[in-house]
Amino acid sequence: MITLPARVRRALCASLLFVMPGVPPAHAEWLFGEQAIMGTRCAVELWSEDRARGQAAIEAVFTEFRRIDAAMSTFRPTSELARVNAAAAHTPVPVSRELYDLLATSIEYSRITRGAFDITYASVGYLYDYRRHVHPDDAAIAAALPAIDYRHIELQPAGTAVRFTHPDVRIDLGGIGKGYAVDRGIAVLQAAGIERAMVNAGGDTRIIGDRLGRPWVVGIRHPDDEHRVVLRMPVTDAAMSTSGDYERFFEEGGVRYHHILDPRTGKSASKVRSVTIIGPTATRTDALTKSIFVLGPEEGLALIESLGDVDAVVVMPSGKVLYSRGLTPP
Repeated sequence: MITLPARVRRALCASLLFVMPGVPPAHAEWLFGEQAIMGTRCAVELWSEDRARGQAAIEAVFTEFRRIDAAMSTFRPTSELARVNAAAAHTPVPVSRELYDLLATSIEYSRITRGAFDITYASVGYLYDYRRHVHPDDAAIAAALPAIDYRHIELQPAGTAVRFTHPDVRIDLGGIGKGYAVDRGIAVLQAAGIERAMVNAGGDTRIIGDRLGRPWVVGIRHPDDEHRVVLRMPVTDAAMSTSGDYERFFEEGGVRYHHILDPRTGKSASKVRSVTIIGPTATRTDALTKSIFVLGPEEGLALIESLGDVDAVVVMPSGKVLYSRGLTPP
């Protein structure tokens, strides 16, 4: 459980960063880089005593992001994941150890969340097109819904192969892949000797070290206004992920169709507006934001309390903000 000072617990926050500079030595500096990768804004900020080494480390993170995107994107027909979706319903598909392990991790989160997290949501999810304002009707959802079940994914350790036991299964790592990429980015920086850094990919952030004796300060955006911050909090050596119904959506007939689907219904979850999870790794926080979003405040916060190493901030449709016990003001 992340422990915060009492004066901080009232001010929480996963997308906005507010720099709190210390007094640096003359030969060292903060460096920042930003690129569009994996369909989102990705950013790296780090402290380096050598500009060239620091810039090389930032570029190495982006190179790692591009590698992961090339392997795990559902939008790239040549990716490993696309190859699995194309053939695994017919024959076992050998995959890299990296993808195999991430699929195993995804299945474990499905078990932990009792199916609220499920990468087979794509079996219905592919019927939505948020840019073109396209959604399936009830009949199309009902026809595709039986394919959503993580137990349809069969992992075969011998040969690290994947097979689908239902003919219409599709998988998508959008609910965990960016968090995994952030963790890989942090691993790249640590291997390069970087000790103070922030790596961000969309709503997923992980921080190592502090800002020269002060914490990093991050914020949770207001669901209806990207320029407003609901809560702010200081963070050191932690990961944070935020999922909201404002990220990819359209509205039609008073209904908001967004990308966080309830695997049980094939429709957009609607019990909350946003969920932020604070925990040890971005892979974990990324997966759990979607899970709590689907489960809703009561069941979701109960799950968070049972896990012991994560905390949550939930913004309700009414605007009320709920906290897990570790963040509740005294």
